[in-house]
Parts: sequence; structure tokens; C-alpha cells
Amino acid sequence: MDILNLIEEAYKAKENSYAPYSGFHVGAALLGYDGRIYRGCNIENAAFSPTNCAERTAFFKAVSEGAKEFLAIAIVGDREEYLAPCGVCRQVMAEFCDAEKFQIILARNKKDYKIYTLAELLPELFGAASLK
Repeated sequence: MDILNLIEEAYKAKENSYAPYSGFHVGAALLGYDGRIYRGCNIENAAFSPTNCAERTAFFKAVSEGAKEFLAIAIVGDREEYLAPCGVCRQVMAEFCDAEKFQIILARNKKDYKIYTLAELLPELFGAASLK
């Protein structure tokens, strides 16, 4: 996996962010098992609840195109801080990813990033096994 390329793709995704209310632009790049990268950006709405995070945009785009297995996601924003995915995005990740293996790359810039597994960011997750 080329981490720097994935971060670069997340920055490209951020360019399409629609954030007229918060001014908070986020981009995500999701890596599928087949090597394909799906970009996502946050998309705001005046009513706020229809707003969608960059991470979910990437996942929903990928799933709508037939992908259901993923290796990693890179997340970037406008600010010089690490942007962790919200709880809803973590739950979407849990639906499609192996929590012990899926990597979440939080990048402050192209050279400064941290990598976590989904299990580290969502311990005791609720998933398909919870319904059995």
C-alpha cells in the first residue's frame, strides 16, 4: 500500500468539498482490496442532518460501484490537526471492514500522519456478529 499516494488522493478529494456553512473541508481516499481508490468529500446541507462526511461519501460511492472489501482510508482536512472519523463513519467502516486489519490514516499534511486500526478507534464495535 502506498500511503503517500492515498494521502494525496484524499487531498484531491478535499478539493470537491461542499462546506458553505462550516467552512470545514474534508477529503477521504478509500483503498479497496483490488487496489482501486474511491474518493469522498464532505457535502453539507442547510438542514444539517442530510450532511454527509467525506468518509461515508467514499464508502457509499465504493459500495454503489460493487466494492465491499477495503484495506485502508486516508482522511485529511483544512486544519493542521489529525481528523478522526466521527462515530457514524466508524460504524459504516465496521459494516465493511475487518476491524483488526483495516487501517485509518489521519494526515495533518503529506509528511505527518498517524495510522490506527478500526479496532483501536472503535473498540467493542456493533457489527453483524452482534445480531446473531
